[in-house]
Amino acid sequence: MKVAKFGFALFGINTYVVSDPATGCCAIIDPGMSDAEEEDALTGYINREHLKVTHVINTHLHVDHAIGVKFAAGHYKVPVVGHEADSMLGARLKEQAQMFGMHQKLDSVSLTSYVDDGDVIRVGEGELHVLHVPGHSPGSIALYDPQGGYVIVGDALFSGSIGRTDLPGGDYARLIGSIRDKLLTLPPETVVYPGHGPATTIDRERHSNPFLIGQ
Repeated sequence: MKVAKFGFALFGINTYVVSDPATGCCAIIDPGMSDAEEEDALTGYINREHLKVTHVINTHLHVDHAIGVKFAAGHYKVPVVGHEADSMLGARLKEQAQMFGMHQKLDSVSLTSYVDDGDVIRVGEGELHVLHVPGHSPGSIALYDPQGGYVIVGDALFSGSIGRTDLPGGDYARLIGSIRDKLLTLPPETVVYPGHGPATTIDRERHSNPFLIGQ
C-alpha cells in the first residue's frame, strides 16, 4: 500500500494516509490536525487522489495523535479504531491538553472499534497487521504491512530514540520489551514510520539506537 506522510505543527506530529491503489480505499492514521489549514491539507490530498476513507486508526490516544480524530471521523463518517487499553486516554483528552498548556476546545475521543495484537485491519485489498507495543501508553499499537515492507509505530520507536515513558500509563521496561519482541523481530529492511521525526529501518535501529543495542 502507498504511504503519504503529513507533518502537522502541534508537537511535530506525523499523520499518515495509507491507501490501496487497487481500490482507492485508505485509512487515516493518527490525525493530528489542529486547525482548518491542516484539515484542508489532509482532505485536499484525499480528494486529489480520489480516495475513499474507510477507517481512522490511532496508534495511541495521546492528545497530539488524537486532536484531529473528531474532524476526520465526522467528516468521512468512519469508525475510529484503536486498542481498548487507551480508552481512558481518549476520555481524558481535555485534561491532556491542559497538561501541555493547550487551550483548544477539545472533546473526548471514543474508540468505536477495538483491535489487539494479531488482528488484521483490511484497507481495500491491503492489510495492516496489528502489533500491541505497550510502554509509551498501555494501548500503543504498531501497524505492519508485510507486503509493503513498512511498519507505522506511533511513539514506540523513533530514529535513534524511543518513546517517553513518564506520562500516565508509561512503563520503560514494558516499552523496551515491546520493541525487542514485536519490532526488532521484523525483517531488517522494514521501513519504520514513527509518530515524530524521520523514517528509519529496523536494521538501523537495532545496530545504532542507543536504547536498543544489545536487545
